[in-house]
Amino acid sequence: MNALRNRVQLIGNVGNDPEIKILDGGKKLAKLTIATNEVYYNDKNEKVTDTQWHNITAWGKTAEIIEGFVTKGKEIAVEGKLTHRSYDDKDGIKRYYTEVVVNELLLLGNK
Repeated sequence: MNALRNRVQLIGNVGNDPEIKILDGGKKLAKLTIATNEVYYNDKNEKVTDTQWHNITAWGKTAEIIEGFVTKGKEIAVEGKLTHRSYDDKDGIKRYYTEVVVNELLLLGNK
């Protein structure tokens, strides 16, 4: 059961072109967002689409693949772990950030 702890799988569409950074030592970092959609019908039988946005971070070889093949609108599948951080912004307000740190990536669709 240990393999199931803190494991996230998402399939969605990329919301922006990935932001690629090269850190000291040459390690690559890719940051992007993906949207997942859930469609359901409400009490009035109206179709409702609920869109959730997810922050995605990838390192190393996975970041290189994202840099070469992933663009805005592309459908991708990711698997990774959910992480939470907090920081104080320039006004001293505590902000919280949740992201999926990717360890598996699958390119889908033709967009």
